[in-house]
Amino acid sequence: MNSAGIHSLEIDVREKAVEAASGLTTIEAENAFALSVAETKTITATIIAREKAQAVKKNGLLEIVETKESLNSIGGLDCLKDWLVRRKDAFSQRAISYGLPALKGLLILGLPGTGKSLTAKATAAVFNVPLLKLDAGKLYGGLVGQSEANLRSVIQTAETIAPCCLWIDELEKGFAGSKSSGSTDGGNGARVFGSFLSWMQEKTKPVFVVATANDVSQLPPEMLRKGRFDELFYVDLPDDTEREAIWRIVIRKHRRDPNEYDLRQLSRVTEGLTGAEIEAVYLEAMFAAFERSTEPTDLDIASVLNGFVPLSRLMAEQIEGLRKWSCGRARPATSASPTSERKLRKLEV
Repeated sequence: MNSAGIHSLEIDVREKAVEAASGLTTIEAENAFALSVAETKTITATIIAREKAQAVKKNGLLEIVETKESLNSIGGLDCLKDWLVRRKDAFSQRAISYGLPALKGLLILGLPGTGKSLTAKATAAVFNVPLLKLDAGKLYGGLVGQSEANLRSVIQTAETIAPCCLWIDELEKGFAGSKSSGSTDGGNGARVFGSFLSWMQEKTKPVFVVATANDVSQLPPEMLRKGRFDELFYVDLPDDTEREAIWRIVIRKHRRDPNEYDLRQLSRVTEGLTGAEIEAVYLEAMFAAFERSTEPTDLDIASVLNGFVPLSRLMAEQIEGLRKWSCGRARPATSASPTSERKLRKLEV
């Protein structure tokens, strides 16, 4: 790299560090810079943002999630990954100067265990910003005006830490009752929900909202309207190729060599299992092998599968209903494959 390129890189690093320190007092900023130098021998925007998050988090409504997950931790979901990677520099000054609008957020729908929460964690790594987690249920308080005050506090904290990702897990549980709240809580839930939607629509600070939901039928239709989120993705059960990738990731995660297993066969025999269920099966096989003081094998996995009842069997009707709803309403997180095409043909029939 020539001297001009090095100078440009130094300016970019300096701009990110200054942006990450915005909202801190002089002393807090100095301490954050010093800690960054002590940990990495240089000034790193991610560490400064992490320290800022710790400094401004006083109300306990938000949880700061320290995560090492990346897109490589996710098996499959190539369309969703591509969408995120294409926007990885969306918070940069270059994107602002280019005229790109501020990102609003992403809503991910799908069954439990299909990688929605993992994707939320990886999103923060893609953008290289801190991840804040909001339990929407904590917003609601018993005193008059407390819920609205809690929401304002959450928004203020997130915007002070910005740029950041705000993760709202199981969104439907936090806002499902907003329609009927007039008869149950004096309209408290509806007011909080309305304030949240207004903020989502009008916000200008770089707070990227990543929301996940299992049951879309419980979500108010206003939440799904265009303009609230940049995109709506549906995560289905993993197909053959995705299951093979998941097996490889899970086995490597637990410090074993994936090449010691017949991954293609494992993919076939675990059709209908989610990523979380595949990991649960492998852990059970590890316990069986540990009891014998040996290494887990394909036979151990097959033995576990003999008595395993997947979620896709217990919730078959709900899965089909969610697939039907997502057709034409949400983007598939995975590109078309023979497995997904069979599912689509089944729906059309």
